[in-house]
Amino acid sequence: MPIDKIWVVAEVADGKPTTITLELLTKARSLAGTVEAVAWGTDTSGVAAELGSFGATTVHDVGDLSGALPGAPVAGAIAELVKAGTGPDAILIPHTYDGRDVAARLSAKLDVPVLTNLVGLRADGDDLVAENAVFGGSQMVSTRFTGPKPWLFVVKAKSFPAEASGGGPAQLVAAAVPDLGNTNAAQIVERHVEERSGPKLDEADVVVSGGRGLGGADHYAMIEELAKLLHGAPGASRAIVDAGWVPYSHQVGQTGKTVKPTVYIACGISGATQHLVGMKGAKHIVAINKDQDAPIFSVADLGIVGDVHKVLPKLIDALKARS
Repeated sequence: MPIDKIWVVAEVADGKPTTITLELLTKARSLAGTVEAVAWGTDTSGVAAELGSFGATTVHDVGDLSGALPGAPVAGAIAELVKAGTGPDAILIPHTYDGRDVAARLSAKLDVPVLTNLVGLRADGDDLVAENAVFGGSQMVSTRFTGPKPWLFVVKAKSFPAEASGGGPAQLVAAAVPDLGNTNAAQIVERHVEERSGPKLDEADVVVSGGRGLGGADHYAMIEELAKLLHGAPGASRAIVDAGWVPYSHQVGQTGKTVKPTVYIACGISGATQHLVGMKGAKHIVAINKDQDAPIFSVADLGIVGDVHKVLPKLIDALKARS
């Protein structure tokens, strides 16, 4: 392969590599001859086997951060390895809060640019070509680096499938954190985990989303009930998130989460391009809207022209009767 080595910034949650980490490792395998990961935490050795099964031959272990935010120490450790001449051709970084922090600090430390919000990545000779959506997802832009390596790519979740390669456990190698001074002074003093009873929004096989057509915050309960009956996750359009009906963590779209479930049910959502870019990759799309000319029907596999306040209760009753 023309690209010799790619590193993946590997995030871990609940003792397991995150889904986006596994997606990036899968993609890296198709682009480079060698794939390695950079991880941190109290038990990096506990995830080495799974990282290895997705293609990582080595895990550069930054170690326990002792309550520090990962941005500064992880970027510092990677920068030291790169400056020592052991760095890769490219680094793939998750489009998450921590990932973007690492990418920004690493860009500054290495004095190299970074490409963000990516939804595609492909090899073109000795180059890597990145793709990201612009103008509300209506156009795709292809970009490549012309400057020095490593090339930094920040990739959104669900841009690639996650498929294990069957490799053995990755080898752990310590990655020392240099003196960071006051840039590493912030400490995590408390964590708050959002309560949920079903799967994560960006990992669910079924997503039921509500929009302004619901008419009010109280009616979002129908979305949550339908999602629960289908063993799925509730989502939302930006309009009702901005209106304060539901938290931002529910938002699907260009400025929210990208989802690719087996079934996506859009209830009272008109289908603005900013929303479509976050869900049009779903295998099957069902749209419920009383406006027969709503843009959402242009991407729907099944469209129901009707009032969500009449359609959803009947659907909920039918599912309850079957169970």
